[in-house]
Amino acid sequence: MKLKNIMLASVLAWLPATSAMAAGQVEVLHWWTSSGEAKSAKVLKQMMEQQGHSWKDFAVAGGGGESAMTVLKMRAVSGNPPTAAQLKGHDIQEWGRLGFLTSLDDVAQQEHWDKVLPPVVANIMKYNNHYVAVPINVHRVNWLWINPKVFQAAGAKVPTTLADFFIAADKIKAAGFIALAHGGQPWQDTTLFESIALAVLGSADYRKAFVDLDMAIINSNKMVEVFKQFKRMKAYIDPQAKGRHWNSATEMVIDGQAAMQFMGDWAKGEFAQAGELPGKDYLCVPAPGTQHQFTFNIDSLAFFKLKGTEADNIAQHDLAQTLLMPSFQRVFNLNKGSIPVRLDMDMSAFDQCALDSMTAFKQASLSGDLVPSFSQNLATTADVQSAIVDVVSEFFNQTDPDPTLAPSRLARAIKSAI
Repeated sequence: MKLKNIMLASVLAWLPATSAMAAGQVEVLHWWTSSGEAKSAKVLKQMMEQQGHSWKDFAVAGGGGESAMTVLKMRAVSGNPPTAAQLKGHDIQEWGRLGFLTSLDDVAQQEHWDKVLPPVVANIMKYNNHYVAVPINVHRVNWLWINPKVFQAAGAKVPTTLADFFIAADKIKAAGFIALAHGGQPWQDTTLFESIALAVLGSADYRKAFVDLDMAIINSNKMVEVFKQFKRMKAYIDPQAKGRHWNSATEMVIDGQAAMQFMGDWAKGEFAQAGELPGKDYLCVPAPGTQHQFTFNIDSLAFFKLKGTEADNIAQHDLAQTLLMPSFQRVFNLNKGSIPVRLDMDMSAFDQCALDSMTAFKQASLSGDLVPSFSQNLATTADVQSAIVDVVSEFFNQTDPDPTLAPSRLARAIKSAI
């Protein structure tokens, strides 16, 4: 606890001084409501208050952000948007086209964002070549989280392929444990499906299917195999999974009720909050069959045009600047389980999971195995993503779905959404 206080004091000491005359209010819409995420949001609140601004929290529960988007649309249409909102991928472009977002180019030039951000990230944050959003981190989605004590009790080996996964899961289930912790929500179903798709299709065909929307790949036998392997996962999930939040599923792994969970590295924040140590109390390994691949998700805040006071505009500027400060990048990502988005960060404070993630991110960006997550709305438009989620979740929740029919159903849904 003492070390955490020292770190926070170090962060606050680096903040720019803000006069009381310039104090404004920032209101941030987000869905960082799990324990690790809420801790990260609290750090941002403290940093803004240290600069003399007031913080109005606008947290909307729901890990996928669907509820938050509904609220944001109502606020924006009524002419009362928040200072910033958690948006990403194509959603940033859509809000930019609608004319709601404000330019951050002055902050970007002042802070040299084009130099410290990877181009693939910087481009997502721009609309018409102008910065309108700020990236906060990079998440790797294709992780498998493991309780090694459960594996040891069941005599199972950590899987590196899908075939290995099912062998291990059978042993774990036979030993009386839940093999796979899962939350029965549509976005979680799709997160699981995504890792299986990456393993079966490979990076090139994954990109063709879910970024290029290539119907030949979507309707292929390889996609049938994706659905077959996806269907097999259901047998290892407990009957009470429906409606469970992702962090509750993570708690099942932490507590030893379950052996594994497919989830992005935001799950690591939950292990950290529980005092768990990577490599000892839990393991973070690539999703089976995706060792050299990296499915990325980026948390970002998009900034809205305000009708408030000049002080509120100053506060908005300071918020944008603060998000990419190395001090905030370090504390936020240590809490949340992700890796910093800046290329010039000192990673010495990060654990082995984060170091492995950063190494994989850099390698995948060179090998062509860096692919956007469609489950997290980074690969395609919101309408297409919604269509994919609906088909995947409906399939997974049927009593005995037919994998041979699923690709054509997916193709029709995507075509209707384009």
